[in-house]
Amino acid sequence: MNLLLIFVKNPRLGKVKTRLAATIGNREALRIYLKLLERTRAVTLPLAVDKMVCYTPKVIDNDLWDNEHYQKVRQSEGDLGERMYQAFEQGFARGYQRICIIGSDCYELTTSVIEQAFAQLAAHDVVIGPSTDGGYYLLGMNRLHPALFTNKAWSTASVKDATVRDLEQRQLRWFELPVLTDVDEEADLRTMQK
Repeated sequence: MNLLLIFVKNPRLGKVKTRLAATIGNREALRIYLKLLERTRAVTLPLAVDKMVCYTPKVIDNDLWDNEHYQKVRQSEGDLGERMYQAFEQGFARGYQRICIIGSDCYELTTSVIEQAFAQLAAHDVVIGPSTDGGYYLLGMNRLHPALFTNKAWSTASVKDATVRDLEQRQLRWFELPVLTDVDEEADLRTMQK
C-alpha cells in the first residue's frame, strides 16, 4: 500500500508565502498560494495511491480537498522535521509500505514525477526530489529513517545536502528525482507561467 502525504497551510491572508509577500504583498501572495494548492490537487488527484492532506494549523472541511479522494489530518506540533517524522511514523504504523511527502510549493511537480518516486521505492530505500533552493520538494521512503528528520536547518539551502549526508553515512540506497523549483520568492513565479 502506498501513501502520499501532502503538507499544506491554511490559506490565510498574511500567513502563507511570507517570503513572497515581502515583495509582492500579502493579497497577491495568498492568490499565488491558492493557485499552488489547486495545481497540487490537479497533479495528485489522478494518482492510484492513498492521499492524506496534513493541515496546519487546523483541518478545513469544505475545501478543494474532497473527502472522497483525500484523507484529512492535522499536522503534529514541532518544527517541520518533527511534523514530517510524525506523519511518516503514523503512516507506517497504519501498514503503508511506501510513503512519499510533498508540500504545495512546487508548481513544476507532475503526476508522473510522483509516480516515478513511488516506483523507485521498489529498488531504493529513499527517494528525494531536490529543489533549486537547496531543499527538497519530495521525500519518499519504504521504512522510517528518523535521522532524516533531525539536525536540519529547515527552510534553508542546506537541507538537501544534509539529508544526502545522512543517507550516505547510513549506506542507504537512494534515488534522486529531477531538480524542480519551489515558489518561495518573486523570481520563482516564472515557473508558474509555463
